[in-house]
Amino acid sequence: MKQLFFVLITTLLSIQVSLAQPIHGNDTRLPRIAIAGLGIESSTFSPAVTLEEAFHARYGPEVFNAYPFMMPVAPLRKQAIWFPTVVGKSLPGGAVTREAYESLVGKMLDSLKKYGPYDGLYFDIHGAMSVKGLDDPEGDLITRIRQVIGYKTLISTSMDLHGNVSWRLAQNTDLMTCYRMAPHEDAMQTKERAVVHLLERIKSGKGKPAYKAWVPIPILLPGEKTSTRIEPGKSLYQDVAPLADHQPGIVDAGIWIGYAWADEPRNHAVVMVTGDDKASVTQAAEKLAQHFWRVRSEFGFVAPTGTLDECLAKALASSKHPFFISDTGDNPTAGGAGDVTWTLTQILSRPVFQKENGPSLIYASIPAPELIKKAIAAGVGGTVEGKAGAAVDARYAPPIPLKGTVESIVHGDKDAEVEAVIKVGSVHVIITQKRKPYHKEIDFTRLGLKPREADIVVVKIGYLEPELYNMRADWIMALTPGGVDQDLFRLPYKRIKRPMFPFDKDMKTPDLSAQLVPVSGTVK
Repeated sequence: MKQLFFVLITTLLSIQVSLAQPIHGNDTRLPRIAIAGLGIESSTFSPAVTLEEAFHARYGPEVFNAYPFMMPVAPLRKQAIWFPTVVGKSLPGGAVTREAYESLVGKMLDSLKKYGPYDGLYFDIHGAMSVKGLDDPEGDLITRIRQVIGYKTLISTSMDLHGNVSWRLAQNTDLMTCYRMAPHEDAMQTKERAVVHLLERIKSGKGKPAYKAWVPIPILLPGEKTSTRIEPGKSLYQDVAPLADHQPGIVDAGIWIGYAWADEPRNHAVVMVTGDDKASVTQAAEKLAQHFWRVRSEFGFVAPTGTLDECLAKALASSKHPFFISDTGDNPTAGGAGDVTWTLTQILSRPVFQKENGPSLIYASIPAPELIKKAIAAGVGGTVEGKAGAAVDARYAPPIPLKGTVESIVHGDKDAEVEAVIKVGSVHVIITQKRKPYHKEIDFTRLGLKPREADIVVVKIGYLEPELYNMRADWIMALTPGGVDQDLFRLPYKRIKRPMFPFDKDMKTPDLSAQLVPVSGTVK
């Protein structure tokens, strides 16, 4: 029995040692691949802060639930031995506290230490995280990951195109890709592409691409001006796929618009191309960068814009319903605090909406945790009175008094936790325990609302997400105040690199030559 036990232990140890060896060439062994990442878009112009709980972090096997292409029956799941560590995704918001960042990073690094070594790491980030007292958090994170897993491990990074690609981030990754659509209808395909590239480079023995071309472009524009639904963003991004997916010598290519509502030197547009052929990689990067610069003055808002007064006037005069108005300045999907009351205050002050039979308007939404408690106590059909909003961002208007009828109460939403609809005059105000963006039809219908039958729907959002876009009869974006103000000239930038378009419109044409980023691990 002892001899059998010794043989079993010896066999298991030999298997473990075998699995720990890096894969070379046509090795048929399954690669060992870790998964890690933190994602958030966070405004430094908002007084809000983001805590650890906002990331809804997944640990271990539950990480797989974030990726449909990694379900147990999915072909990709069977192509490697996976080591999911920590993946956290937060709603956009204010800067992350240093304590929250260090806690999440510490858990991630501890998990990575347990199961290494790895052949590869899938690094899933957004690219626009701001952390109190720390520049370039994603660059910091990947550097600290490298200190744990070393430089033999291939890292494949997927990003939002509104993320920022610093030199440090580019240097420490090996493969990089980003969304090619805004709105981000290709988000999951992008993540899957990052994993497919990683597996292909490991299994084929090709390893790290020899060249990474990086071109910083001094342009800083909001996503609402760079949507791929319209020109010139549409044609610009249509140039990516032919280069990235069909040109020999290139593994991937991407255009990062960058994130406009954070004040760091890394906040600007970037083009990056990876591959094995130096000429193809550099020429492709320069072609995309030059196209971007050439059309810089052609970018405009994805929808008509106006002051809130102008938007309400157009909506009230229109025969098209539902008429959507984007309350853009406090958009929680871009980093706004989500509780600015300025727009709702203006709406409720208008006599036309103070009558119960006035034009029907849905307002989504405003956090009001104390009023939620009163609504629960009153019940559906009851009358409640209290204040909402401006607990975080009261710079533009104070908390707003609301008095009305409770139309519905819903528990259990991942973000809002509890939601209620309060009818004030002809306005259906959605209040929440915690802030929540409303970008799908079910967000409204589960509350008993019928947005398709409303005269006006006001949402704290920028460009309309696909479901709302398809629902609208007409749409206009109100240029309202907040932490993600669309009028960038009203924001107090101090640290972005200048000159920068559109702030310096008469700037000289920049050097758009491709800069070759050293292969990870060759420069420390």
